[in-house]
Amino acid sequence: MLKGNAVVGQSGGPTSAINATLSGVIRGCADANKCGVINTLYGMKNGIEGLLSERLVDLCSHFFDEEWLKTLETTPAAALGSCRKKLKSYNDDAQTYEKLLSIFKKFDIRYFFYIGGNDSMDTVLKLSDYAKNNNYELIVVGVPKTIDNDLMATDHTPGFGSAAKFVATTVSEIFRDVNVYTVKAVTIVEIMGRDAGWLTASSALASLAGAGPDLIYLPERSFDTEEFIEDVKAAMEKNPAVLVCASEGIRFADGEYVGSGGQSGAVDAFGHKYLSGTGKVLENIVKERLGCKVRSIELSLPQRCAAHISSKTDIDESVGVGKSAVSLALSGKTGVMATIERCDGKEYSVSFGVADIRTIANEIKTVPERYINARGNGVTEECMEYLKPLIVGENDVKYENGLPLHVIIK
Repeated sequence: MLKGNAVVGQSGGPTSAINATLSGVIRGCADANKCGVINTLYGMKNGIEGLLSERLVDLCSHFFDEEWLKTLETTPAAALGSCRKKLKSYNDDAQTYEKLLSIFKKFDIRYFFYIGGNDSMDTVLKLSDYAKNNNYELIVVGVPKTIDNDLMATDHTPGFGSAAKFVATTVSEIFRDVNVYTVKAVTIVEIMGRDAGWLTASSALASLAGAGPDLIYLPERSFDTEEFIEDVKAAMEKNPAVLVCASEGIRFADGEYVGSGGQSGAVDAFGHKYLSGTGKVLENIVKERLGCKVRSIELSLPQRCAAHISSKTDIDESVGVGKSAVSLALSGKTGVMATIERCDGKEYSVSFGVADIRTIANEIKTVPERYINARGNGVTEECMEYLKPLIVGENDVKYENGLPLHVIIK
């Protein structure tokens, strides 16, 4: 078992549960500290970018305290800050890797934990390979997070359950609002999800409150304007107020994103197109073709930062997978990601597992065909059964001056 220091960072888009995972890592390292294995746990400010500029914070002095850890667990966004930096290959940027190695040696870093999604797991893969090839004893473990729920090898991802709970709750509230009138109207809700429609699919959970959307469109199926208009007309015959939920990532048969026009082809550091305006495009289509009252609503950032309505199941599992990542590291596992595995049985339960990072990095887990209805405008009961347990339970959120109390790491 390696002895030395550890470092943890958060990367990619934040969630309302990513700090719960950080808490799990801190808790695991605290136990290792008591055993004399991990001396200090450092936090990278703004992920790998912060590590490269040595912006490190001693988390031992901050959070080896139960009350603050519990508050951290219900604090939204990435308390350590995040980044979207893509590491190039060693052959293309040897200087960066050599600098990282010098920092690892300087701070005696022997354990590296990275909390993130698909692109973050690419960083885990590259660092674990580099350490092995340069004979530096470093354990590198990825810890999953993403509201998109699109990571391979894990049943679901920390952060998704809370985002799904927010989406389902908000959609049910919108449903109540738009159904107070008898005037024919269409309301379109745009939901996050570039290449996987998991979060948009979760809007169907609003039906558990008797207030689900009439139509749901996911990026896993090609979007057809004519079929969309037919669907809206058919729904309007049953109820004058039609509620549509659409993923920001829906695309036409030629692969073009419905909402790609609003950002002039701009891309992020990983080459992903910025998407904007899917709901507005659909709004204009309905306005032009049907001439009825129509509005679009973009849920945007609240989907990933609404910690006040987070899922207890999600928060508990997020802490658990963080602790599991430390256990994996202490057992010598490197170049891996901690996973959540759904157990068989009538009652929902999970265990924590492990997967090779090579099966995860740069891959996307999409909504399977059996979860989407034949028409491609809704989800199946099997999908609902998969989603239901993930939003269960409420967290004990601390309040101060009438507002939720959040942790700030300086």
